[in-house]
Amino acid sequence: MSDNQITIGRLSNSTGVNIETIRYYEKIGILPIPHRSAGGHRLYNRFESDRLKFIRRCRKLGFSLDEVRTLLRVGDDQFSCDTVKKITENQIKSIRTRIRDLRKLEKRLVELADQCNTNDNTSCPMINALYQS
Repeated sequence: MSDNQITIGRLSNSTGVNIETIRYYEKIGILPIPHRSAGGHRLYNRFESDRLKFIRRCRKLGFSLDEVRTLLRVGDDQFSCDTVKKITENQIKSIRTRIRDLRKLEKRLVELADQCNTNDNTSCPMINALYQS
């Protein structure tokens, strides 16, 4: 193994991405299949490490794997920056929708929690609402 090649365990540690996730990304084609050592161990270089970090950042921002795939193609000069803008604008819309939904959920949970009487063990509005929903 040369100095610029690392094993999947070291790649996982350096990027914070689970080993099984790395294998999955290889399987679906957003991370290239790595070279193997004579002993059959996966060996990764700087390119794969940087690409995996990029994928991880995208996923943390909420991009789907299909969107990540498209963003990677932009980096590979297969799409324009306009494509990235459209994907990002769609992600912003999705986040805003989730925020609205979470605010509605929060409001409902507060309403249910306010109905709880901590001294009454016979009936709990939260449990009753969960059975009814």
